Amino acid sequence: MSRPDGGSTGLPVLDLRTRAVDLTELMDDPDCDPRALARTFRRFALVNALVSGWRSAWRTHVVPALPVNGRARVLDLGCGGGDLARAVVRWAASDGFDVEVVGVDPDPRAIDAANRRAPRGVTFRQQSSGDLVTAGERFDVVVSNHVLHHLGDDERNGFLADSAALASGRCVHSDIRRSREAYRAYALASPLVSAGTFVRVDGLRSIRRSFTLAELRDTLPTGWRAERASPHRVLAVRDA
Repeated sequence: MSRPDGGSTGLPVLDLRTRAVDLTELMDDPDCDPRALARTFRRFALVNALVSGWRSAWRTHVVPALPVNGRARVLDLGCGGGDLARAVVRWAASDGFDVEVVGVDPDPRAIDAANRRAPRGVTFRQQSSGDLVTAGERFDVVVSNHVLHHLGDDERNGFLADSAALASGRCVHSDIRRSREAYRAYALASPLVSAGTFVRVDGLRSIRRSFTLAELRDTLPTGWRAERASPHRVLAVRDA
């Protein structure tokens, strides 16, 4: 029989009606295999490009919030290996925008991985959202990918409050929408790209920790809205 964490072939029988908040992802372990972690950061760049839906979110939610004139500043909170930050700079150049992207993550291992590919227009820093608020920084748009499901209630509330304080325009936090369909699709496809990484196990655990649209709507503070996006995504959005 398959293990609940998806570590073997086949599909486990799971109850996905509630969030599995007690699950911990392997890459969050400070003592995890550093070589497997480095490979995981690189491989998640491919996985996110295929499943995150951020190209659409860029067009529908980020571009309308960018200033018409002058250089825009975009903040990627919890940037991980930096794939979203790099994509934003690439999309901005393609669409004719002058954008500076700052990616921050409190995990030094993530920043080390991100800095191995830091193109012009992107800066990666080992910082938290609270550090940026304390420093008085401001950005036109604040984004994140796959961060919300990692956070406990108090951490998430602080993260959202910091995001609102840092954004002069809009906040867009994208995450997985938990469903049996999302779990099944990822369980079937992830073995193709997961060898030597935490991509399969952590991806399945992420889905189990993530929110439905109704759950996200209920947990967001005043001023935020929850939106459904494809494929299998939810967005937490706030306008200044």
